[in-house]
This record gives sequence, structure tokens and C-alpha cells, in this order.
Amino acid sequence: MEKRVSALRQRPRSNGTNAGGSTALNDATAPASEVQEEHVRNVLRMIESESAHTVNDLAHRMNLSPSRLQHLFKQQTGVCVGQVLTEQRLQRAAHLLAHSNLRIKEIAYAVGYEHTSSFIRAFERRFAQAPRCYRFQNSRTES
Repeated sequence: MEKRVSALRQRPRSNGTNAGGSTALNDATAPASEVQEEHVRNVLRMIESESAHTVNDLAHRMNLSPSRLQHLFKQQTGVCVGQVLTEQRLQRAAHLLAHSNLRIKEIAYAVGYEHTSSFIRAFERRFAQAPRCYRFQNSRTES
């Protein structure tokens, strides 16, 4: 998953202008794939810059429907936008577990989970251990 997303982030992009000087995003004659790639790059920037997003939030900020955003993202990267959001949330949670004294419930909420039980299940799926065990192992090794 990360390879495909990274490849899109690193893919060289044009300067965004055509021969007439207008930007590709505003030009109806710009190739659709360039516009779609730029949409996906913008979504990736938003995901990386802020912690708690939902697909609906991202779609609204991009002036797209949630289903259209999901389709474009999957088409360009080969992975679901929801997977990228979940991975980003869980990576941030792992960092907070290892480097803060916040309670697990507070971390769950901070990274965008409404229910601690959902956070714990997702964390266990991703890291093959409970958040409490992860914190114990990672904070102990850094001391």
C-alpha cells in the first residue's frame, strides 16, 4: 500500500500551466488524469498535515462526492482512501503511546476514533498487540 501512495507523492508533476498560461485545474481542456492526480496529491497532503479526517471531510474540502473521491483515489493509488486514513491514525497513535502519558482513551479520541473499543481492535489488527502492551514495550526500550 505505502509503495503505491509514495509513488504518487513522488511522481513529477507539471508546472500546472498549459500553453495559454492558465492552471491545469481550472482548464477544461487539461488531461483528466493530470487533474485527478492533483486531486489525489491534495488529499494526501491533507491527510499528512492534519490528524483526524474522514472521507466525507476530505471529499467536502475537495468539492467532490465521497464516492467520487474514493473512486479517484483507488484509481490513482490502487488503495482505498480509508486504508490510508486508518494507517495514518494508527501510526500517530503508536507515536503517542510511546512518547506521551496520555490515557489510551485520550489517544483514541485524538487520532479520530469515537469509541475506544474500535480503536483497540484496529490497533491490535495493525500491530498484533494491544495498545497497553505496545506502550509498555516501546516506552521501556527507550528508557
